Amino acid sequence: MKRQDKADRAAVILGRLYPDPPIPLQHDSPFTLLIAVLLSAQTTDARVNLVTPGLFRRARTARKMAELEVKVILEQIRTCGLAPKKAKAIRDLSQILIDKHRSRVPDDFESLEALPGVGHKTASVVMAQAFGVAAFPVDTHIHRLAARWGLSSGKNVEKTEADLKKLFPERLWNDLHLQFIYFGREHCPARGHDLSTCKICSWAATAKRIREEACKNGGVRK
Repeated sequence: MKRQDKADRAAVILGRLYPDPPIPLQHDSPFTLLIAVLLSAQTTDARVNLVTPGLFRRARTARKMAELEVKVILEQIRTCGLAPKKAKAIRDLSQILIDKHRSRVPDDFESLEALPGVGHKTASVVMAQAFGVAAFPVDTHIHRLAARWGLSSGKNVEKTEADLKKLFPERLWNDLHLQFIYFGREHCPARGHDLSTCKICSWAATAKRIREEACKNGGVRK
């Protein structure tokens, strides 16, 4: 099956499974979303949703967050991966928002990616989910599914993002980002997954890929 045909068929299945995919990170403003997405690196969304209520009770705006000492922020997010680095980034970016952006989260990629702790993926999530700008943030779920389904070479996340943007219409990007994530979590895990019975892998993955995954998971030998 051609790559474009796979993409078209996958989009239909994902759209039926998740017609209105919710944003998994709890937030109530572009600022709280930015902080939640920053915290989600090397950490599960579930963990982030456990720590952000306490943090946001103390500070849910850039001005309030900048008033906190780094050690106070760290105490709130300690159970997140890379917590010391993230605590400093949160404090520093909050001050930058005050100094350069009138305490508001900027709605352009260049300004977002210039903030401490904010890379292209984080900026893409904020642009898509806070401002409705078409973007296709690629996380680990999306990266591995795109490779499994033969939609990208999977060499790196930048290449995966570029490949997916070519295959899917721009109007679907923001929903597909979330649909991929939910499908990966609920139907297509990285390990112990039988590709031959999967709603998408069963027809999108090559026979070679199915055999390789089965061997890796202790199934049939090549």
